[in-house]
Amino acid sequence: MSVSKYVGRFAPSPTGPLHFGSIITALGSFLDAHSQKGIWLLRIDDIDTARVRTGACDAIMRALEALGLHWDGDVVFQGQRLAAYQTALAELRSRNMLYACVCPRRILKGKPYPGTCRDLTAPPRQRHSYRIKTHHESISLHDRLQGQLSLSLQKEWGDFIVHRADGLIAYHLAVVIDDSWQGVNHIVRGMDLFHSTTCQVYLQKIFGVDTPSYCHLPVAVDHSGKKISKQNHAKDALLHEKPVSILIKALTFLGQQPVTGLQQASVNEVLDWAKQNWDLSKVPKRQEIPVSL
Repeated sequence: MSVSKYVGRFAPSPTGPLHFGSIITALGSFLDAHSQKGIWLLRIDDIDTARVRTGACDAIMRALEALGLHWDGDVVFQGQRLAAYQTALAELRSRNMLYACVCPRRILKGKPYPGTCRDLTAPPRQRHSYRIKTHHESISLHDRLQGQLSLSLQKEWGDFIVHRADGLIAYHLAVVIDDSWQGVNHIVRGMDLFHSTTCQVYLQKIFGVDTPSYCHLPVAVDHSGKKISKQNHAKDALLHEKPVSILIKALTFLGQQPVTGLQQASVNEVLDWAKQNWDLSKVPKRQEIPVSL
């Protein structure tokens, strides 16, 4: 029986520069792929056009190259994949799995959607999103680092949005369609996306595509507990620090115990050591880790 070649990916949103939190994910996914002689793809998740910042995409790619994190093949842009998402929506409609929803997301206050609009009989005239019908069964999968995940979509999310009220395709749908199309079978990403994985596994089952192997790394937070992210105005990691120093810091965060002397090595030498010594079992099984930047 043949084993499929490892295909991983890094899929940043071009909403700002590459910060330390993103570098952790990029490095972890890069090393996991290369340690298994796999392919590492780069996809730019620019589907949320309102948040895309001019120049951010080029800045992200330059930062990855400066860090020696070279991707395989051509870069894929979600903004060029809209026809595929519309085809997927059409399939869901034909199977009576979608319904229009006029409820603004702010009224939920972080709670699962209670299905208020599920039984609307007439198409709404006002602006509306489309939600997919879910059920009370649990979604289960084994995360390579964090262990077993089992959540009820109804209790965690309710019927979740796949087409937004502003006309944009929702992240959950786009990422499932793209991962399947690109043949991605291993996903290494941050723990902040752990619970949303259930929505994606549900859609994978709906569309009859394979569920990738998942691995969720700890998230970097500041000492007040805030995630280091673009939303929290995280700075460009390469602005005041050299690539080698950043790589050493990221490897340390990931529990890889870089040997003495690597600080004086080149980027390629650091990555060669990291590829040969990558050990997922050393990565802390934690949701978040404070860092000083």
